[in-house]
Amino acid sequence: MEFYEKIVQVKKSDLDELNHVNNVQYVHWIQDVSREHWRLLASKEIQSDFIWVVVNHNISYKNAAKLGDHIIVRTHVARTEGCFSIRAVEIFNKETGLVHVQSETKFCLLNAKTNKPMRVPKNIEGLFSN
Repeated sequence: MEFYEKIVQVKKSDLDELNHVNNVQYVHWIQDVSREHWRLLASKEIQSDFIWVVVNHNISYKNAAKLGDHIIVRTHVARTEGCFSIRAVEIFNKETGLVHVQSETKFCLLNAKTNKPMRVPKNIEGLFSN
């Protein structure tokens, strides 16, 4: 499977009233890293023909991240099932390795012209495996 990751430093605007990263911010990072991974691997033509939409997020919050922490947001496509792609994301502290979040997001592939679900073609499935 093809992994993609990025490093993010927690800023004040990422925090909630407990001075931990807000759960909504984690969702933003999950969506951002997923989109970046897709755009990195898919050609412009493929990107113009297909759209991914979120069906479900399943997120487990393990440990709080705090201001100034450097965290790694890592993703890969765990499996493909018909028109669905299940993407795993793990968010952890770069220095300590402590896991903050583990998630799986179920995406549905749509035809960009019709907005109708369609089976994930082999060429797209192949982009995320090595």
